[in-house]
Amino acid sequence: MSEENKAMFRKFADAMNNEDTSIVVDLLADNYVDHDAPPGFPPGAQGMKDMMEMFFTAFPDLKITINQLVAEGDIVVGAMTSAGTQTGDFMGISPSRKKMSITEMHMVRVADGKAVEHWGAADSMTMMQQIGAMPSE
Repeated sequence: MSEENKAMFRKFADAMNNEDTSIVVDLLADNYVDHDAPPGFPPGAQGMKDMMEMFFTAFPDLKITINQLVAEGDIVVGAMTSAGTQTGDFMGISPSRKKMSITEMHMVRVADGKAVEHWGAADSMTMMQQIGAMPSE
């Protein structure tokens, strides 16, 4: 089961790299809960699609790299790097044309081959500093 859960996690990263929101239907359970969704996003698969599209618009060259992937039982955890150039609006922040590269950690509980729950932590402060939305000192 651990290898299957890792494969599901990799499919999601590939979908992000290919700007493919259609994969959400295949990878998220109907009762999917994102415990760290940004405010204002609907729950479930629609919220994930909306969030993905927000990132695709703001960072069209977004590249997700999985640095480490660990799975045990029904949990898979990925340490990742996300990098891109902000050429579109991002949460009300005008395009800066600046590059960002941040680290993220994501933990997903999987049931029947689909994500049921997600917890995540991203270095959002560094991203905001890199795109010029807040001071770096």
